Amino acid sequence: MEMKNMDRKWIVKEPGNPAAVRRLSQELGVDPVLANLLVQRGITTFGQAREFFRPDLSMLHDPFLMKDMEVAVERLHKAIENRENILVYGDYDVDGTTAVALVFSFIRELTPRVDYYIPDRYDEGYGVSYKGIDWAAENHFSLIISLDCGIKAVEKVGYAAEKGIDFIICDHHLPDEELPRAVATLDPKREDCSYPFDDLSGCGVGFKFVQGYAMRYGIPAEKVLPLLDLVVVSIASDLVLVTGENRVLAHFGLKQLNEAPRKGLQSIIKLSGLEKHKITIDDIVFKIGPRINAAGRMESGRTSVDLLIARKDEEALKIGNAINVHNNDRKNIDREITYEALDMVRKTPHFEQRKSAVVYNPSWHKGVVGIVASRLVEAYYRPTIVLTNSNGLVTGSARSIPGFDLYEAIEHCSELLENFGGHMYAAGLTLKEENLAKFSEKFEAFVAGKITKELLTPIVNIDSFLDFRQITPKFFRVLKQFQPFGPGNLSPVFITENVYDNGNGRKVGSDNGHLKLELIQEDEPYRHISAIAFNKSEHFDHMQAGNPVDICYSIAENYYRGIANIQLRIKDIRNREDII
Repeated sequence: MEMKNMDRKWIVKEPGNPAAVRRLSQELGVDPVLANLLVQRGITTFGQAREFFRPDLSMLHDPFLMKDMEVAVERLHKAIENRENILVYGDYDVDGTTAVALVFSFIRELTPRVDYYIPDRYDEGYGVSYKGIDWAAENHFSLIISLDCGIKAVEKVGYAAEKGIDFIICDHHLPDEELPRAVATLDPKREDCSYPFDDLSGCGVGFKFVQGYAMRYGIPAEKVLPLLDLVVVSIASDLVLVTGENRVLAHFGLKQLNEAPRKGLQSIIKLSGLEKHKITIDDIVFKIGPRINAAGRMESGRTSVDLLIARKDEEALKIGNAINVHNNDRKNIDREITYEALDMVRKTPHFEQRKSAVVYNPSWHKGVVGIVASRLVEAYYRPTIVLTNSNGLVTGSARSIPGFDLYEAIEHCSELLENFGGHMYAAGLTLKEENLAKFSEKFEAFVAGKITKELLTPIVNIDSFLDFRQITPKFFRVLKQFQPFGPGNLSPVFITENVYDNGNGRKVGSDNGHLKLELIQEDEPYRHISAIAFNKSEHFDHMQAGNPVDICYSIAENYYRGIANIQLRIKDIRNREDII
């Protein structure tokens, strides 16, 4: 796929306090570069390092520290005791479907009177819907447990109450001033909630709920801990912080996913070609999560839950195969629309001078416009909106670049919109077709007035300088223990100067857009390190001619025929003569 080559600004982080780095390096017996990474992450003592490297289940917080947990647990117990019908309700994205699967799997072991509901992406949209409440009433449900949604559903929770339906809300989004009048509202972001960690995923809040119930009613931890494979899939896919309690949940979730995943996730692991791999957060983000999401994008989120709660191998395999077909369809549609959208952007009059991109095609598939918007941001690095037509209205997704508040820009144009929602970096919007041209210009004018040249320059944040001789098996062994990586604990990025390809470098990929390299550093002629550089083929001729370059990269494990080797994942390449 063609991507516009942009000069990126390399910023190397300030090193940590030298005395703290020296002390930690000696106490832990690790390379000063690794000690520096710890200090940069706020870890300065042996005790803190031990907690970081050795997550323990005892570090999980008491669920009853969460506001309303007591009430929520008692209401669920009452429903089970009184043989009430319980409906587990959640959104169609990965966080929503994993949360529903988790709470449903737990409750079905306690009562047969439980079902689940996933709203239709196109008919009902995000969150609690009137249609869902009507369905619950028609089918005699007296308790709805909403997951990853509900915190803003003030009118809908009131509507349910009129129909004799109680709500327990488990959400992690920021509440408005007025909370819905639910029986219990579990949300660590509530202002009156003093729970010690407020960046749980929606599925994470669901896990704390069932953990609380299990603690109160004597259900052994062994029954609850296998649910963590679902929690780690939600943590990775929803891009919440992988620090604090989430680090512990993700650590043990990955352990479960690698050693004894539920049948549905096992089928996805097999279909993703990850069977012989040690699965990481990245594998979830790029391979497992998109497949679970694909069902909600292309057909129905119910299919994802069916997969995640499957009890039989053949059932899991059958649904997994269907979901894989949806994912392949999604990828084909996404690729096709991306090419069309890139072409449309290029042909926009005076595009080079514009600071935003707004593209519209009424025939594009609504389920992939968010992915396409992200691709355009990668290609052109500016706030981008991709729109299609649904039910007679123009509707779509917007994505931003780091540091620019997209939501504020869309809100500025609100009088031209039917509705909109989202946050700083991602949003959704709907408008009438006759307002599209006016909206596009007003949006561009606002962005152009606010955005700076600095914001429009992509940045590569680098943690530390590193020489190839420092990348020993012990160095990599310790670096791996920094995992799980994710927001708040990103995979470290290193810079190495004066490196050459040893002559075996080649272009790879269906369009020869990537580079597979064997690199040597100037003073280390006998040490070769394998590297992959995605979308960097424009550097091939320069490196083939024997010219030195500087590289910034993360260090990963590459599996080939079941054997793991160290591989550099290059983020950017800079020609030496450009900086001399």
